[in-house]
Amino acid sequence: MKMASSFTVEEKEFFMREALREAGLAQEKGEVPIGAVVIHKGEIIGRGHNLRETTQNAITHAEMLAIQEACDVIGSWRLEDCQMFVTLEPCIMCSGALILSRVDEVYYGAADLKGGGVESLYHLLTDQRLNHRAYVEKGVLEEECRLLLKNFFRALRQKKKGKKGEE
Repeated sequence: MKMASSFTVEEKEFFMREALREAGLAQEKGEVPIGAVVIHKGEIIGRGHNLRETTQNAITHAEMLAIQEACDVIGSWRLEDCQMFVTLEPCIMCSGALILSRVDEVYYGAADLKGGGVESLYHLLTDQRLNHRAYVEKGVLEEECRLLLKNFFRALRQKKKGKKGEE
């Protein structure tokens, strides 16, 4: 497991902004705005944003889609020497996929206190019992990532409240 980041602060912010761009695409589709990108040798090789509502498929999380695209680009299920940037702390499923695909570093923006598999509820990516561990860094553009989600859910609640008032 790496003990330090491969990126400068500017590079981390650049890649997280790309993940935020993906989150915006999800939001445009009425999806929870979460986005992810996979980096290899300084280049984005995988992108993804939540598509659960669109696909009605529980596994179409941003991270899973970005991993799938990156595997297609590399031509292997092993994403060694790759990094992921994601706007929200990965869940247990996505943390498992990051381990299984051998991603070296994971950077996330906002913590997921109710479902986080990286640090909030579980520590899957750094669990010494597993055969692969990743360097983890939280809080990259945290406020922007957090506000995007907060504003999305606020608008959703207001929309639901408005519909109840019409009945």
